[in-house]
Amino acid sequence: MPWEDAYGYAQAVKVGDTIYVSGQLSHDAEGNIVGAPALDAKGRILDHSNMEIQMRQTYANARALLGQFGASLDNVVEEVLYVTDMDAAFAVAGTVRKQAYGTDKPSVASTILVTPRLALPTQLIEIKFIARV
Repeated sequence: MPWEDAYGYAQAVKVGDTIYVSGQLSHDAEGNIVGAPALDAKGRILDHSNMEIQMRQTYANARALLGQFGASLDNVVEEVLYVTDMDAAFAVAGTVRKQAYGTDKPSVASTILVTPRLALPTQLIEIKFIARV
């Protein structure tokens, strides 16, 4: 993604049997935000109704990235969700997470935090992961 070179980091690093996945977002293959919300004249998010779309894409991106290390979401032991609207995230997180992990009771330590803004103006969510293989 274009921001990797600009910021200077790795999307994921494997150390021993642990994979540390940098915060993932809802980008497509070209780096465009999937489900980008409308912004006001000052660049503030007007609507958080695309939280589910962005959350699903974020888990899909993490799944693909973990696959590069021979892992999957089944290997995730911890996740931290950073969201711009807690109510919008809570409204969809249970369903999306259960579907992403393929079980009604994911065995994943999970933390969710609200932040006023993420790296990209149209970004509603970012999730970082730790996986063990």
